[in-house]
Amino acid sequence: MKPKSTEQQLLQRLQEGDRKAQRELYDRFAPLAMAQAMRYVADRQTACDVLQESFVKILTAVGHFQYRGEGALRGWVLSIVTHEAVDWLRHNHRMLFTDTVPDNLPDEDPDVEGLPMEVLQHMIEQLPDGYRTVFCLFVFDRKSHKEIAQLLGIKENSSASQFLRAKRLLVRMINDYQRQQQ
Repeated sequence: MKPKSTEQQLLQRLQEGDRKAQRELYDRFAPLAMAQAMRYVADRQTACDVLQESFVKILTAVGHFQYRGEGALRGWVLSIVTHEAVDWLRHNHRMLFTDTVPDNLPDEDPDVEGLPMEVLQHMIEQLPDGYRTVFCLFVFDRKSHKEIAQLLGIKENSSASQFLRAKRLLVRMINDYQRQQQ
């Protein structure tokens, strides 16, 4: 089995137009990119569409990408997937932000030890699109509320409040799940 090339070697081959490098890029990053898309759109078919559009953009723009160290190519790919997923939500009017908060939402953080990752992922998928998007941008992509507000075209305090609401709703879902498991 041939050793995997470094990101820098892969990028150089991509920028030279190597078709095998395009396949290697896809094989290396598609699983991560799909997981990233699923965080935002929560529908497998739509995530596949987002993934396809993302790789078209990636392969079209790779000639302009500036290498900045190992991990930069991975980060750039995931950033494009994130932007493509958010664009899909926005263009399909799925990015509705609500000001209503369900009653009786707990303020404390639940104990998530022992909570299966797939259960937590499913709970995140159940969040309303606006909550889920802000939550994922803040938690997984480590964007500030200022960056999220700019990306989504909302106010900074709206981003913060959507995050709080998402967190509180997740806490309730986690607490309900844990009660059911007892």
